[in-house]
Amino acid sequence: MSPWYVLLVLLVGAERVAELVVARRNARWSLARGGEVFGRGHYPWMVALHTGLLASCLLETGLAHRPFVPALGVPMLVLVAAAQGLRWWCITALGRQWNTEVIVVPGLPRVTRGPYRLSWLRHPNYVAVAVEGAALPLVHGAWATAAVFTVLNAVLMVVRVRCEAAALTTLAPARAPGEAAA
Repeated sequence: MSPWYVLLVLLVGAERVAELVVARRNARWSLARGGEVFGRGHYPWMVALHTGLLASCLLETGLAHRPFVPALGVPMLVLVAAAQGLRWWCITALGRQWNTEVIVVPGLPRVTRGPYRLSWLRHPNYVAVAVEGAALPLVHGAWATAAVFTVLNAVLMVVRVRCEAAALTTLAPARAPGEAAA
């Protein structure tokens, strides 16, 4: 296993820690304003899946002696970087409403800026998760990790999207940019 791949996985892990810092700050803000948490049952499974992804990337690559194949690894690295960019675009667009948990603050409108203004892309953050979950292992040939994560993530996303859809029905209708609240 290449030392640079270990560094890449550690950097993605550090990015996840940064997400958790932002999420905890946003959760405190949301809960202080009467926010309601939805879907607590599936959240621990998400944490386990994402932690397992990072560990499995290193384990499979090391134990199975997966080679780095530039024709696959380089495009997958580009996809990992693109997924990170999309994820942080989502985080920035949602502002204090972004969280790793589903938390809805009564009276806040649905966000319609950033990638959320694209009606054809309903869940851009989950697209970023799916792309990263497949691409990160494939950077260094960990195809089993990519396959298992993709299947488990798809199952979990069905639960998560249903939970989020139900939670979002409690939000105020979206306002047009510049429109004042009623």
